[in-house]
Amino acid sequence: MTEKDLSRGGAKRVIVTVLLAGVCLAMFVPLFFAVINSFKPYSEMMTSFVTLPSKPDFDNYIRAWKVANYQRSFVVSLLITIFSTAGVVLFSSMAAYKLARTKTGLSDALYMFFVFAMAIPFHAIMIPLVQLANKMHLAQNIPGIVLIYWGMMIPFAVFMLHGFVKSIPLELEEAAVMEGSAPLHTFFKIVLPLMKTPVATIATLDALSVWNDFLMPMLILAGKPNLRTIPMMQANLFGQYTSEWNVALAGLVLGLVPCLIFFLIMQKNIVSGLTAGAVK
Repeated sequence: MTEKDLSRGGAKRVIVTVLLAGVCLAMFVPLFFAVINSFKPYSEMMTSFVTLPSKPDFDNYIRAWKVANYQRSFVVSLLITIFSTAGVVLFSSMAAYKLARTKTGLSDALYMFFVFAMAIPFHAIMIPLVQLANKMHLAQNIPGIVLIYWGMMIPFAVFMLHGFVKSIPLELEEAAVMEGSAPLHTFFKIVLPLMKTPVATIATLDALSVWNDFLMPMLILAGKPNLRTIPMMQANLFGQYTSEWNVALAGLVLGLVPCLIFFLIMQKNIVSGLTAGAVK
């Protein structure tokens, strides 16, 4: 490789870095303005939307917390997120392991069924799903929406984990069987620990998706004021306080903080898990 080629490669990297930095900045600016204006009184926010607050005002957060019954919405969102994510991780890892280790036509057909399920847009099944949920008494309760999330998210998780299971040496399982290990014991003690990276990725992506989801809770939990999730609470705030955007923005930031903390803790698992879970 010549010196000219190296210089061209360096210039391309600089251009790509600048472009990516610009995209990140463009995405960060709205969040920055939302945060600084959540600390302003309404009169100051209307005077200037882009300046820093002259004095941080926490009354907006206190009002948003009380009016939105934030602690109740937080508990509802937390329960739905935990049980949905845990179920997806458990059932998808077991299904992926069984499908990858079973060499039959039925196993291949079931795997393709999961893959094809990923191609169906949610909006195409939205109305039948709500009707079915009402008939099966899955609507307006937390266990019902958790079951629906399992059905919606397990196909992608199986697709991710299926390829990773194939990369696990079969000799490890054969050695465990020779030692008298039962199938479930082999899976939970040997296979599942080796799947830690892609499982952590799936758990992170699914948890963030469920926590930030607005449409599904609105469709399934509508009519139950005590079962409002964080996104539903934020939507109500923006509907009630259209003339007090500072209070609505404070509610937005309150809902964002837990999600941001969780992402910062788990972000290292996303890229590594996606790479590890690539189809072999």
